[in-house]
Formats: sequence, C-alpha cells, structure tokens
Amino acid sequence: MKFMKKSSYYISNINRTLKNIKSDVLVNFIYSDSLGIMVVTCKVTSSSNLQVIKNNIKNVNYIDITDVDTSCLLQSNSYLKFIGIPYIQYDSSNYLILKDIEDIIKQNQIFDNIMLVFKPHVIKVSSKSDMAIIWLDIWDVQSGSKAKGLINYCFNIGNYIAIIRGTNMNPGIL
Repeated sequence: MKFMKKSSYYISNINRTLKNIKSDVLVNFIYSDSLGIMVVTCKVTSSSNLQVIKNNIKNVNYIDITDVDTSCLLQSNSYLKFIGIPYIQYDSSNYLILKDIEDIIKQNQIFDNIMLVFKPHVIKVSSKSDMAIIWLDIWDVQSGSKAKGLINYCFNIGNYIAIIRGTNMNPGIL
C-alpha cells in the first residue's frame, strides 16, 4: 500500500507538469523492473512530452536513474531483404552464415542508426541457385522513413553488388 501511495504521488506530479505545458497527455501508470521502466500514458506522446516525463521520472525514489539514460517512443518494424549476395562464399567451400551478415552490417555506415529487431535470416534462393536472400527486421518509426532511406541502396560485398529491397513481413522465416 505504501508503494501505491508513492507511485500515485509521482504520477500526479508528472501530470501536473504536463498540464502546465498545456499537454493533453496524462500518465496512467509507472512500472519499474530489471528490464527498465515502463510509463503508460493515455495517448501517444510527443518528444517534448517524453522529455518532461523523463525529467520527472529521475526524481522518483524507487526507480534507478541509470535506467533513464535513454528514452524512446514505441516503434514499429520494417522489413527489408538483401539480394545479389552469393550463398557460397568466395573460396567456394564456406556457406554464408549469420556472422558474415552481422559483420557486413557493422562495417557499412548506412546501418549506423539502424537497430535490428531480430538477427538477420539467410536463405538460399533455390536449391540450384548459388545466391542468397538476407531478411532483416528493423526498428523504424511508423512512417517507415528509416526503411525508405535504405530501399534500393546498393553496396559492395567483395566482388558482388548487394541491393536492399523492401518486403512484407514473412513470419515463416523466423
């Protein structure tokens, strides 16, 4: 019961601050655990509202302020695929593996601001083909602007040119 009273006290302080800046967003619930902090609001917040909430959360006694280093709004997924990459690597004895793809993504600057939802998935195009398709799920904003910036982008992998294409969600590959 003591925890609930403190929680409602902090929520009312945050809501008072939000009302002072003429925001129509209100905080309904605050929860903290080992994975981080979750704040439930009545509406989708803007970045200015998120900053107000973040500043007020740092004053909450039962929340570790090291968990408040980064704040973000909910994001959606975008789905991409790389085409034009050989399945059998350059020396013709090693198959393309997940580590190879992760290295390619780390080394290429176009992926600097991209966070993967899941690990990339490598699929051979067909049983008689020597080419692969790499499927990526990335965190994106709802408009899909991060994915749009990558679609049709070409980059080199050895002697091959890989092309990034947009794709629909393919739940059968994970």
